[in-house]
Amino acid sequence: VIIDSQPLTVAILASLLFGESIGVVGAAGLVLGVVGLLLLELPALSLEGSNSSLWGSGEWWMLLAAQSMAVGTVMVRWVSKYSDPIMATGWHMVIGGVPLLVISILNHDPAISGGLKELNTNDILALIYTSIFGSAISYGVYFYNASRGSLTKLSSLTFLTPMFASIFGFLYLGETFSELQLLGALVTVAAIYMVNYRTGTISNIK
Repeated sequence: VIIDSQPLTVAILASLLFGESIGVVGAAGLVLGVVGLLLLELPALSLEGSNSSLWGSGEWWMLLAAQSMAVGTVMVRWVSKYSDPIMATGWHMVIGGVPLLVISILNHDPAISGGLKELNTNDILALIYTSIFGSAISYGVYFYNASRGSLTKLSSLTFLTPMFASIFGFLYLGETFSELQLLGALVTVAAIYMVNYRTGTISNIK
């Protein structure tokens, strides 16, 4: 839920910086989208207490990741004035990926220190697919459109991420939907429609 909540931040930043207006119905759609995420994702979460710290639990990192994605979505509007958005996407991944690689090495991540030897052919193919189609191409298209269209409309589509994950989990992993999750999927689709139907801009972005 935390990692997929970045459309809320994008909507606020786009309104403040570019004058995008989503209206009352659009704002309600954003809130409804978060409700849909809760219905989709919370049934799969454990309700047991955890002794992990805020940093150790990963929740703080997910929040930072969501806000970083939101800021990056908004910043591409300025970056595209001086650079091709596709090239900017490439540098975005290099600048973000290299520090993570260094941190993994310094922390003796199992994937770096011998874990790669245990990967089979299917694991490698999945990694290649995720790197090319799930990262390079998809983010390239995303940021290309962010440099031209409505930021709020575009970011609202990320509400679909957990829904598609659930669908493919059902098709390929035999996972099942609960009635609550099905309701969450319907609520999410309705929320995206509300945001895209009502979203507009007060002034043109040159």
